[in-house]
Amino acid sequence: MNGLYLEDFFVGQRFSAGGLRIDADDIKRFAAEFDPQPFHLDEKAAAESFFGGLAASGWHTAAITMRLMVEGALPIAGGIIGAGGEELRWLRPVRPGDVLSVQTEVIEVIPAPPGKRFGRLKVRITTLNQKNEAVQVSVGHILAPMRSRTPPPDRGDLSDERSMGRTS
Repeated sequence: MNGLYLEDFFVGQRFSAGGLRIDADDIKRFAAEFDPQPFHLDEKAAAESFFGGLAASGWHTAAITMRLMVEGALPIAGGIIGAGGEELRWLRPVRPGDVLSVQTEVIEVIPAPPGKRFGRLKVRITTLNQKNEAVQVSVGHILAPMRSRTPPPDRGDLSDERSMGRTS
């Protein structure tokens, strides 16, 4: 298993990843499928909107943020498993030509309850454009396995997954 375990994280620790360029076709493709509003789909309509030009859906920005977290902005052993969040703010629009990066800061480390394998991280996730301006900020709760409680891979212990509603 690659990545870090709960015991490897500490408050104030930071990770980053990025360099993902967004173009108008990306914005329109995502919007056509998931957020079909005129200011995400049509330059003329967007120019006359609140945004004053084509803007990516906030949900597109959130999806890009997730991709960048997986690519290195939050290197958790076994992958990133979300457990909710407290905040999600879009601070400025993402425009065609923007290059996005993500910075993640650990703000709390919560050990697993007795008998459980997964603790929690509380993280602040900031998505930045090429001008180093924040375009999205969120605070999330992420599950992270504890090395000391993780069974060897051949044992196949799924007890925690079953308690989280996962059976396979």
